[in-house]
Amino acid sequence: MKITVLQGSPHKKGSSNLLAEQFIKGAEEAGHSVTILDTAHMNMHPCIGCDRCGMNGECVHKDDNNIIRDTLLNSDMVVFVTPIYYFGMSAQLKTVVDRFYSYTTRLSGKHLKAALITAAWDANEDVMPYTAEHYKKLCRYMNFEDVGTVLGAGCGTPAMTKDTVHMQKAYELGKKLI
Repeated sequence: MKITVLQGSPHKKGSSNLLAEQFIKGAEEAGHSVTILDTAHMNMHPCIGCDRCGMNGECVHKDDNNIIRDTLLNSDMVVFVTPIYYFGMSAQLKTVVDRFYSYTTRLSGKHLKAALITAAWDANEDVMPYTAEHYKKLCRYMNFEDVGTVLGAGCGTPAMTKDTVHMQKAYELGKKLI
């Protein structure tokens, strides 16, 4: 299976990317090929709602959206990787998701598998539900098959993250993919 990992953290060595590394390790051991797109450091502009693309055409912006689009349209699975900022995904990853608009018809027709990997400083029970629900709704709308989540509460720094069960959960999520 071809898997695209969309990393949305501005911290290349941050907790969410650390969890993603474990997922990738498991997925590659299971025989899958993984492409990592560091979306937080790509040249991306926000959707301006002009509708020129008509949900199935070229976007008015000339940026790295084409790289993301082409990679996803040649994939079997997408993995959303994000730190939790104010109870939601990072602005960097949200920009990428918003730009799905220009190829929604093609992307939703792919019926990709999907997973969510998050990291948040807080371990409070009310930190993750909003991002998890947003992800679930995105899966329903885009016809993605949710194959799992790793909701890394209490993962504020890489040192904190390494001592959590979330490292093993991320690895196992990648390893069990069919």
